[in-house]
Parts: sequence; C-alpha cells; structure tokens
Amino acid sequence: MSQITTAAPATRPVPIPIREILPWLVFGGLLSLLLIYFVGAEEGATSLIPGHFIHEFVHDGRHLMGFPCH
Repeated sequence: MSQITTAAPATRPVPIPIREILPWLVFGGLLSLLLIYFVGAEEGATSLIPGHFIHEFVHDGRHLMGFPCH
C-alpha cells in the first residue's frame, strides 16, 4: 500500500485595496461614535430623545464604561 501525496500549490492572500475598506471604516467609526453618544451623553440637557427611555435602556452599560449618571 503506497500512498501518493502531491503538494498543494502555494496560495497567497489577495490584498484588498484601501478604497474598498475605507467606506466600511468610516461607517464603523460613525456607528461607534453614535453608540458612545447614546451610552454616554443621552441624558438631561443634551438629550436628543425626550424622556428617560434611552437612559434606562443603557443604564448598566453607562456604569460599566465608567460614565456617571447619578
């Protein structure tokens, strides 16, 4: 019983151009800033949405990330 092994051709990763990654990086950055706003600053005088719904929804996240709210 002999086994014939053949070496697989070496594959190289295909580089992704920056112009294809850049829009996703900008989108991710804006989404992150929006998330940090809602977790950290959506309260009181700077509130964009009236009421305390957003504040109560992200309340534990605020304390976990170190934002004071009381």
